[in-house]
Amino acid sequence: MSTTIIAVDHGYGNIKTVHEIFPSGVTACKDEPTLSQDKLNWAGKWYIIGEGHKEFTDDKAQDEDYLLLTMVAMAMELKLQGKTEAEVHLAVGLPLTWVGEQKEKFRTYFLRIPVLDYNYNGVDYHVELTGVSVYPQGFAFAVTHIRDFTGINMLCDIGNGTMSSMFINDCRPVSGKMFMDKLGTYQCVLAIQEALMKTCHLSVEESIIEQALRGEATHLSSRVQEGINGAAAEYAETIMRRLREHGYNPELVKLHLMGGGACILRNFGKINADNVYFTEDIHATAKGYQFLAERELGIGGASIEKGE
Repeated sequence: MSTTIIAVDHGYGNIKTVHEIFPSGVTACKDEPTLSQDKLNWAGKWYIIGEGHKEFTDDKAQDEDYLLLTMVAMAMELKLQGKTEAEVHLAVGLPLTWVGEQKEKFRTYFLRIPVLDYNYNGVDYHVELTGVSVYPQGFAFAVTHIRDFTGINMLCDIGNGTMSSMFINDCRPVSGKMFMDKLGTYQCVLAIQEALMKTCHLSVEESIIEQALRGEATHLSSRVQEGINGAAAEYAETIMRRLREHGYNPELVKLHLMGGGACILRNFGKINADNVYFTEDIHATAKGYQFLAERELGIGGASIEKGE
């Protein structure tokens, strides 16, 4: 049996693979869920997958949630390949500033249970983990687009829980200029909810706010939309201010924005677009992990397009 590389981007808001995305929520159940479409059964326990999201923690290995979510991610990718059994090499990542200290712990977190037999949505899967590679989040994307990073660049990845940023000068990362801030998009959602409660006396669900931030139709009243726009603009300015504190200068530096927060800056931020580049692909980081793992293992990666 040949090794299958599966890349998983473990976000606080969503889990992303090269082809799939789903919310990073895990809820344990005593019995089999009857209404949930996404359910996992492992080691005699049932879990609902995809409701809510993970709260921020500076240790992703502190509970079993990311292992459970990874099992689902592997099942999704294997289904696309027409497989229910596989030897899998996981390609995962951590924020730039965490890799040095937590890399081995995160690797061991997955390898401590090398054989996984579980059922996801009525299908049995058998996975043997043959290895785990842990890469820095931002650099994993940059290395697949390294020709775009000539001159002075700042790469900013804004996820649900954190914002990671780094400088890349003439295609080389600058080791002393890597940063992580707890300024993920969830902070924006909380600020909007607080603003709407204060100005409109309304409790608005997170999903509705997220739709508005993406620019999707929500049929909200003008005062609610204005409240969202105002709080989102303040969040965008907070992001830009923090980037300037880290050394960003729009006259000298090319800014590359990615992650879920990039659309907030595009839609609500005051940005000099001449020197700012947006990565729209939500799977970009997972694709970077996949590329690095294929290069590490010397395995050529044939692209598996969803639906084929």
